[in-house]
Amino acid sequence: MNIYNTLTKTKERLIPRLRGAEARYGEAKARHPSADSTDSTSSLQAGSSQASSGLGKIQMFVCGPTVYDYIHIGNARTFVFFDVVAKYLRSQGYEVDYIQNITDIDDKIIKRAQEAGQNPLDWAKEYRQKFEEDMKDLEVSSPRYIPATDHIKQVVGQVKKLIEKKHAYLIENDGYYFDLKTFPEYGKLSGRKSEMADDAVTRIDENDKKRNKGDFCLWKLVKIDKELEIGNSKFEIANGEPAWGSPLGWGRPGWHIEDTAITEHFFGPQYDIHGGGQDLIFPHHEAEITQQESASGKKPFVKYWMHVAFLINKDQKMSKSLGNFETVNELLKKYPKEVLRFYLLSSYYRSPLDYSDMMFKQSRVAISRIAEFVQKLEKINGADNKTADQHIKEAKKKFVEAMDNDFNTPEAFASLFELIRNLNPLIVSNELGKEQVKNLTKLLTEIDEILGVIPEEKQKTPQEVEELVEKREKLRQDKHYAESDEVRSEIEKLGFQIEDTMYGPVINRK
Repeated sequence: MNIYNTLTKTKERLIPRLRGAEARYGEAKARHPSADSTDSTSSLQAGSSQASSGLGKIQMFVCGPTVYDYIHIGNARTFVFFDVVAKYLRSQGYEVDYIQNITDIDDKIIKRAQEAGQNPLDWAKEYRQKFEEDMKDLEVSSPRYIPATDHIKQVVGQVKKLIEKKHAYLIENDGYYFDLKTFPEYGKLSGRKSEMADDAVTRIDENDKKRNKGDFCLWKLVKIDKELEIGNSKFEIANGEPAWGSPLGWGRPGWHIEDTAITEHFFGPQYDIHGGGQDLIFPHHEAEITQQESASGKKPFVKYWMHVAFLINKDQKMSKSLGNFETVNELLKKYPKEVLRFYLLSSYYRSPLDYSDMMFKQSRVAISRIAEFVQKLEKINGADNKTADQHIKEAKKKFVEAMDNDFNTPEAFASLFELIRNLNPLIVSNELGKEQVKNLTKLLTEIDEILGVIPEEKQKTPQEVEELVEKREKLRQDKHYAESDEVRSEIEKLGFQIEDTMYGPVINRK
């Protein structure tokens, strides 16, 4: 299995840091038991060059949302993709511990809460719940969610370590900042340097007293109006701003530090995969490397870095700041979850994905095509055909090859639609036996457990119409277009219309 590593700018073979007995009994697992593991027995392992038991343990972290509002569909692309990554790795026999942080303390949250006259943590809790509901509705089920505010102690501990190692300094009445001059490798992920870092001044990093332009905040001090004991992690609200008592003074975490504090707590100072959106490469992920490698002295902090490209809305990236987005919550009212998952996975994750009504329409059509095929299998009671066995075997092989090649979901979908095209004529001629249907259903179930695109609700199309559709499709393949038009007319007389798409013909009632 090969994945593209943003750090090295190449595709690399996936080799877990923890393998075999080390993965099962190593110190990391002893300290922090992993998330739910799944049965690794899967027919999809057949044909995979690495398929075997005991492949090792993969620790994976993905940057989660800042919970000040509903997430938009561009955010969901990242979360759905890494859900597929985790599920596929588990299907291949890897043990996967996948965590995702929840940024539940941030300037944006504070601003929204103040505008609404609410406690910022209550505001964040409400939108964290909405986020998790959206993820459940999208069938994203693989990560554990870790709120930043549950790990203030770990944040403080990491900042203290950076101070002790002379990587951090205090700006009075402001906070502790990382001194970029102490980390010469800054920029190795993005290829950018602190001197270029106008956009490294983000969220709570602005201060004209910083030693270097790109220095970023680790712990933001908050002025408390009354005398309070510090060092006990107590929580207070001061002028609408959350603050925790700590040896550093009353304050709250900087943006970057929460992620490394969380991952060091659960994984230790090094782990396998870090994922996120393309927009996080710089400065966020660059800062994470800088913090963790400085704190621990161990390199690399993360072995493989993976980044998901933007959704593009009329040649602009989709973002809340541009106001050119729709929320997942809104879209789930318009489309089934399978349509949204198909859409988000229809393009290679490192390529921009067009956001348009046409793309959603095509995704709906594709899901209808899959649903029709699955429904046909329930009616089959024919004779075995060796050709069918070969098509099933080939589809399985191509699916695994696509996913093993940097999780290429468009190619994985192509293998599924090729299988549908190849088997439809055999279904019409009743040349699929019960055992073949059983094997085919098992394969489709395993694919769906990874991709999540086979609808639960069944569509009903009369067998007479289905047979006419297959007849027309055969005529079109043989370039008998006049005759195929006559068959279309017959279908329309029966009260149905047929639409030709890149995923094949789709039937709808008039």
